[in-house]
Amino acid sequence: MNTKPLGTTGVQIPEVGLGTWKYKGDADIVHRAMELGASLIDTAEMYETEEQVGRAIRGNREACFIATKVSAPHFHHKDVLHAADQSLMRLGVDTIDLYQLHSPNSRIPIAETMGAMDALVSAGKVRYVGVSNFSVAELRGAEAALGPGRVVSNQIKYSLFDHGFADELLPYCTERGITIIAYSSLEQGAFERETRRRSGLAEAIGRVCSETGKTAAQVLLRWVLHTPVAVTIPATNHVERINENCGASGWSLTDEQYALLTAAAGEKRSEMWWR
Repeated sequence: MNTKPLGTTGVQIPEVGLGTWKYKGDADIVHRAMELGASLIDTAEMYETEEQVGRAIRGNREACFIATKVSAPHFHHKDVLHAADQSLMRLGVDTIDLYQLHSPNSRIPIAETMGAMDALVSAGKVRYVGVSNFSVAELRGAEAALGPGRVVSNQIKYSLFDHGFADELLPYCTERGITIIAYSSLEQGAFERETRRRSGLAEAIGRVCSETGKTAAQVLLRWVLHTPVAVTIPATNHVERINENCGASGWSLTDEQYALLTAAAGEKRSEMWWR
């Protein structure tokens, strides 16, 4: 498993991790991901999977990098502190490696929220602070509130089929050394349906699969990973998919293959559910 830097922290994280939205609690899923080096395990209080993740990592805490999120309604100072304590309890850990704001909340001042995040870092309950679904303007505000270099990541939807929001963010994140953590890179499995209905796209993906000896899912994950600051966290409840997803690491698309796929897919914009 190849790794990439987490922001400017000097810490390396796997370029393929494991998302746990809709995770059903099979510990073998998490164990296999960790065996293959996909030790970035991402959850959230909103997912209601923290307890299952906590059970799965019990006895292997040092072998994984745990990321979770505080929900936007809990962005007041005291609510952030309470939410973090609850997440720590559910996960059964002393420290959250990466604590993320799940989505923007314009109704609560970002300075208040980041003040609580800073307090959590000072208390040793959180190692690093990230955000999720933040635009460039919102990311600037978060950085200004927390301090330069301390917002280490932005988790966003990013796939071959849906990258308009990411395209706006990538120049800023690249310049600032902010990691993009990509979710839904396989469109929650819908990439197969999308590919079947578009012959030109199917042809392009098939050509790259033939040239690389990789599966369509691996090619699509690799397309996201072609971006130097991006890692990806595909979610699954099937061990065989863990094996396949981790096979997206350790090789590269050529620039020509990347351009071919990008042109064939075009772009649709995200619904941006958090707005």
